Amino acid sequence: MIITRTPLRISIGGGGTDLPSYYERFGGFVISAAIDKYVYITSNRTFRPGYLLKYAKTEHVQSIDEVEHGLIREVLRLLGIEPAIEIVSIADVPAGTGLGSSGSFTVGLLHALHAYTRTRIGAGELARMACEVEMNILGEPCGKQDQYIAAHGGLMCQEFQPGGAVVMTPLQIAEETLRDLDENLLLFFTGYSRTAHDLLDDQKTRSEKGDQAMLENLHFIKEQGMRIKEALEGGDTAAFAGLMHEHWMRKKTRSGDISSDRINGLYEHALENGALGGKLVGAGGGGFLLFYADDLKRLRKAMADQGLQEMDFSFDFDGSVILLRA
Repeated sequence: MIITRTPLRISIGGGGTDLPSYYERFGGFVISAAIDKYVYITSNRTFRPGYLLKYAKTEHVQSIDEVEHGLIREVLRLLGIEPAIEIVSIADVPAGTGLGSSGSFTVGLLHALHAYTRTRIGAGELARMACEVEMNILGEPCGKQDQYIAAHGGLMCQEFQPGGAVVMTPLQIAEETLRDLDENLLLFFTGYSRTAHDLLDDQKTRSEKGDQAMLENLHFIKEQGMRIKEALEGGDTAAFAGLMHEHWMRKKTRSGDISSDRINGLYEHALENGALGGKLVGAGGGGFLLFYADDLKRLRKAMADQGLQEMDFSFDFDGSVILLRA
């Protein structure tokens, strides 16, 4: 039996510039942080033939072609896994909440099945293979940041080069700044979950067509990511909060579906009650609001009064790991 644990993530800055429709022309830059909320994948050899798969639903099929779950099907096919296996997926947070669960799932599944076949694989190769499955084999209009931060963990600067290479560099922040972020960044669930497919597909299509408004928006977002890096590495968390606010104000103009009247109202209410800046995590449409606050008690009460549940979190520095190999 193999069990892997793979972290989810929050995007700190530059999100959206990790799509090939942008970085292949201009290069991308994203700051991401892995958090201690996880996707767990268990793989186990069975005594009956077939593929027994348990996630939000259960499948028991005899051939790879019969597998309904696209990511599982293509990973099984890619690695040539024989039909005598059980795979179980459990997550701390549901899919569609903007925390990169699809990328974490794919990285964790690849890690588990490599261990199952007694094959060693490093974080960079795990991320590369996960991107291959999601972006090239399945043709999903996603970017690369989720897979790379899930595999590596930590607070990382990710550079996406036009040729396709990804350069991972740890964010060089002081321990005091790290503690500040750990204490003052808060996540609240909006109550809405969504698929990012349509929003990302719209960004991909418009970027490939050279839509000036979309490209200018992404240029700004990338620049904000670099300014956030400077602020955090300089220990200026107040400036970081302001930059995160500017990032969100510009990002939500990208599409009318990124935010909503409800989310906009919650965001403004947070700014009036202890938040210095924030954003909706992920592609948009729902999921979690992330805030940097200087009055934690006041913000928590204000969000609770609006019916929002806080999700406590810390940073993960391990990336995808094997918890059990038996």
